[in-house]
Amino acid sequence: MMRKALTVLAPLALGLALSACQQKDKAPEAPASTAPDAKPGVAVADARLVLPAVKGNPGVAYFTLANSDTKAVALAAVAVDGVGKAEMHQTVGGKMGPVDRVDIDPNASVSFAPGGLHVMLFDLDPKLTAGSTAELTLTFADGDKLSTQMPIQAAGEAAMNGMDHGSGH
Repeated sequence: MMRKALTVLAPLALGLALSACQQKDKAPEAPASTAPDAKPGVAVADARLVLPAVKGNPGVAYFTLANSDTKAVALAAVAVDGVGKAEMHQTVGGKMGPVDRVDIDPNASVSFAPGGLHVMLFDLDPKLTAGSTAELTLTFADGDKLSTQMPIQAAGEAAMNGMDHGSGH
């Protein structure tokens, strides 16, 4: 009786084991997104990460943030994948210092650009290389977030933006 039961159960057990193995090999189905929607009425443009000229120094991120909403918004934090720490800074009168938040009025935009507001990037992962991209995530005072991919540029490339050095040199 036991032998007969094993004859019937052995193929069933083998089939279950193989089925379980096949289930492990399958990629898990992606769960429904629980991330918040992008901040309504706010858009990011011209984002770029500029690598430092000297390895180990901080990099910098520039972008324009436009608010087409009817209410003001406040940018509270910035994060970049592959960066240990990102800080909003502003240069005023030749002196640079950190900024806790940036308010953007309704139907207005703010530029993070050389010589003004910018984001200092510390502890850059060596995998961040010119020609690739990194994800920029902006967090607003109300907790909403907005993310975008930004191209990564070498320091010299960023300085040459917009200049034509064709056959004239």
